[in-house]
Amino acid sequence: MYQQISGTDLMVSRIVYGCMTLPVDPRAALNALRAALDCGITMFDHADVYQRGAAEAMFAAIWRDEPGLRQRIVLQSKCGIRQAGDPTAQDPKRYDLSREHILRAVEGSLQRLATDYLDILVLHRPDALVEPDEVAEAFTRLTAAGKVRYFGVSNHNGAQIELLRRAIGAPLIVNQLQFSVLHSHLVNAGIITNQNDPPHAVRGDGTLEYCRAHDITIQAWSPLARGQVSGHLPADADERTRRTAALVAELAAQHRVAPEAIVLAWVLRHPARMQAVIGTTDPARIAACVAALGVTLSREEWYRLFTTGRGVEIR
Repeated sequence: MYQQISGTDLMVSRIVYGCMTLPVDPRAALNALRAALDCGITMFDHADVYQRGAAEAMFAAIWRDEPGLRQRIVLQSKCGIRQAGDPTAQDPKRYDLSREHILRAVEGSLQRLATDYLDILVLHRPDALVEPDEVAEAFTRLTAAGKVRYFGVSNHNGAQIELLRRAIGAPLIVNQLQFSVLHSHLVNAGIITNQNDPPHAVRGDGTLEYCRAHDITIQAWSPLARGQVSGHLPADADERTRRTAALVAELAAQHRVAPEAIVLAWVLRHPARMQAVIGTTDPARIAACVAALGVTLSREEWYRLFTTGRGVEIR
């Protein structure tokens, strides 16, 4: 159920609780967080833009109910996305990994989370105007002040990570990337190498292999594919999604678990030893997700799900 993030002293749950959709009702939020803790989840993922900071502030209420919890969990937050209208009306939505914004964003997150430090700070999106030396300076200041222990990225490819690594001189320990049975581009990019007719655009570019080679833990976001194949099939779902949902239901019956467990077991079966970031607030679904840790899919089951979710047989 747990694994150590390479290059750190952080022992973390393989299932991460994502706080993007924490309920605005304090009691509902605390119930969801307690359900995650009761299931053995020890890592919680935030971002300064989640509900415009309200998710971080809501989370801080748990310190009052769970004394000593801060030392028992791993707290991660992200920065780098700036919304339209921030700070003036004409400002567009943009990415900002400038030194000033990183430092300001961390201060804001620490204040809202009511904590002195983040275990991991993640750069949320690649900034086209990034100056790696500025990122390095921000990281150095945050480390020296004891405000951030480790650093990572999200939605970055291998080349973008390498550019940052050369300036920072310290490891980037995680990369949070979208990955699910319906969004398997990270794997598909390697499967279709040197083929003429890929089923869809390549969106991987060796990022999966880069992270494995450099001991960067991949955190799969949206691993449940918004529940589309685990009980919330959209009325307008395409044939690929319908077939995948049917296969998930078949395997769930065989393994005697909920569909959520099969969908997450597919992600966790990959030898990269990914983490899966879930966001459900339903205690029963949280438990169903954690049950994935007790499911080991065979190679044949994994490939059945891969090819069905992909929509095209592999060659």
